[in-house]
Amino acid sequence: MDDTFELANHLPLSYKTQAEQDYIAFLWDTFETNYETGKYQFSFFAYHMLTMSFIYFNLWQIKTVWPEDFRKGLIGFGKEDEKKLLDAESPFAFSLVRERAVLRILKLIACDNGQIGNFWGFVDIRNKSAHASGNIFFSTQAALDKKISEMLRAVDDIQTRSKPVIEHCYEEFLLQSHDPEEREYTDESDQVREVLIHDYYLSQKDLEYCLAFDISKLRRRAEFSQIETLHNSLCEAYGTV
Repeated sequence: MDDTFELANHLPLSYKTQAEQDYIAFLWDTFETNYETGKYQFSFFAYHMLTMSFIYFNLWQIKTVWPEDFRKGLIGFGKEDEKKLLDAESPFAFSLVRERAVLRILKLIACDNGQIGNFWGFVDIRNKSAHASGNIFFSTQAALDKKISEMLRAVDDIQTRSKPVIEHCYEEFLLQSHDPEEREYTDESDQVREVLIHDYYLSQKDLEYCLAFDISKLRRRAEFSQIETLHNSLCEAYGTV
């Protein structure tokens, strides 16, 4: 069961609201409680919702960091769904659009039809399991563990493909937040925590890209010393490259 909690490293370190944090905590508790009592089908429901939340957080990052690409990625969506996605004020607002449709936006991070199809498959299994069909699709721990392993491989793939989004996000953060006189918080650690991690719903896995970011590409900028100080603050608080 320990491997199943690897998903937590892909979920945000902080949330915009207490309600969002409570929701994710509720799903983890539901997953774990049903897993431990052998109610594997209900455990799967909770894990699938956590996985879809991961997708929504990634799509939110694309929408925030690459707004024009996100808009172009909605070509082919109906006007009503397009408006819901463009007007979304939180990652969870993406749930207002059919999951199979929303997953198509992952093409913006170079996911092909096969990879998107994997997530469609998880959605289809969830839908079948949720109906009163008389069938228990996950009656054993082994069956659930196998499906979770498949979901984690798909999550890892999306995480890898999200690297350009996070790197762009972090570079823009460094360029816009280097000056303590103009940014939201004078203290570097506060700026990192509240503006970078909190506002962009960054996960531990996302932070690994930030920690490994090559700031030497910005060395020719006059404000490089301040950029370096800000980057070092991230490294000191969340790890070393």
